[in-house]
Amino acid sequence: MPELDIFAEANRQLTICNACRYCEGLCPVFPAMEIRRSFTPNDIRYLANLCHDCRACQQACMFTAPHEFAISFPRIMSEVRMESYEHWSWPGFLAKSFSASSKGILLGMGTAVAVFAVAFFAIPADRLRTAHDGPGSFYEVVGYAAMIIPALLLAFYGAMIWLQGGLRFWIDGNTSAGKDAGIGTALHALWDSLSLRYLSGGGPGCAYPRQRPNQLRRIFHTLTVAGFMSDLISTTLAFLYQDFLHHLPPYALLSLPVIFGAAGGVALIVGTSGLIVLKAQSDRAQAADNAYSFDYAFLVFLDLAALTGILLLICRSTPAMGVLLILHLAMVAALFVTAPYGKFVHFVYRTFAVLRFQLESRDAQPQGGH
Repeated sequence: MPELDIFAEANRQLTICNACRYCEGLCPVFPAMEIRRSFTPNDIRYLANLCHDCRACQQACMFTAPHEFAISFPRIMSEVRMESYEHWSWPGFLAKSFSASSKGILLGMGTAVAVFAVAFFAIPADRLRTAHDGPGSFYEVVGYAAMIIPALLLAFYGAMIWLQGGLRFWIDGNTSAGKDAGIGTALHALWDSLSLRYLSGGGPGCAYPRQRPNQLRRIFHTLTVAGFMSDLISTTLAFLYQDFLHHLPPYALLSLPVIFGAAGGVALIVGTSGLIVLKAQSDRAQAADNAYSFDYAFLVFLDLAALTGILLLICRSTPAMGVLLILHLAMVAALFVTAPYGKFVHFVYRTFAVLRFQLESRDAQPQGGH
């Protein structure tokens, strides 16, 4: 659907929903919609990123096809979200990965293959296929600088892309609401995003993958978020252990980096695998055509990074450690390379959207409707 047609169709459906208001208790999108009489493209982008795709509105709506209004709210919000990711990203030629998701998939796969191939041929066979034990054994296979410098550069680049995208989102919103809000409001919005408060479909859960509401998607999504945060804590603790306490990895099984890393890895594997299964069973008609491959790429790369990390932990004292280490690094590199132009960005924009909703809703009054 061409860009102008997306916003014209979204405006049509939002106008109908704003007059009906039957779904106003299901999620924050409808209260945010009701304080507006008209919808600019940036208003629509904001509402699309506030949408958590629970699809409860699709089940509640009396104006879906075959009704002449043909409301398909989850799909139009999905299409606008995909457009917004590209609109706010930079540079333009890489931002095209959002509309042509095959580019992002090929970039991730190509990065993983390149990292594995370079490491496999550059590292001597005796070092790669020999069991290493004791402090610093990982660095006997891959040097510390070779591990940390590319990771830091990619993480910094991704953070800059997300930051400029978030700033553009906020500036485009041009909202004056809540200028006196403090850190408490920002922390509340962050908690609402991390806890997936608005993924409950108004209470019973998501109408996803099937029409009957359930909490499975929220559970798997929570496991994915918790697993990622746990692994982030593990990495931070490992940095402190190594650079401040001068204890080289690998660490003992009952050490904090291993406990957080193992718990996070298992949570990520269960969460991402569950989300992949649910997505495979869901109604493809309720999302943008390119959203499915886009989501699958993110989930598969994240799942493989977690799976190879757990295998590396299990086999770290065996001759398989070297191959598993470079395989894990290859999966992490693919995840880092695609992060600025992959599904990771939805957390950035969704958190900003939730913050904007909380600021606006404090003193705004409904404007549309009857």
